[in-house]
Amino acid sequence: MEKLNLSEAEWKNRLTPEQYHVLREAGTERAFGGKYNDNKADGIYHCAACELELFDSADKYDSGSGWPSFTQPLSPEAVTDHRDTSHGMIRIESRCGRCDSHLGHVFPDGPPPTGLRYCMNSLSLDFQPRH
Repeated sequence: MEKLNLSEAEWKNRLTPEQYHVLREAGTERAFGGKYNDNKADGIYHCAACELELFDSADKYDSGSGWPSFTQPLSPEAVTDHRDTSHGMIRIESRCGRCDSHLGHVFPDGPPPTGLRYCMNSLSLDFQPRH
């Protein structure tokens, strides 16, 4: 996959301040506050920074966590995993496979078939309904 590398000035110009905080500074939106937490529409979730297709609504489920949760990404290349030791915890950070923007974290407490919970920030996603 071809990588998208922009300067921080270009990212700041492209994203809202809230998106920049989440996507480029690894921030987190408030639980139950994101626009996609309760979204049940059929479609594809894209990276809000570069529009890469990340998740299918068929893999979205209500985890009760307050953030949009998915059992798996669309492809292994779409989302990359990185060790995150911030905030005194050891977690696995999920980033966009194209632009390396922070999406959220993945946890090993999801439902079958993967047992994974990709817990994403709504601000990191752009939903496109299926036509």
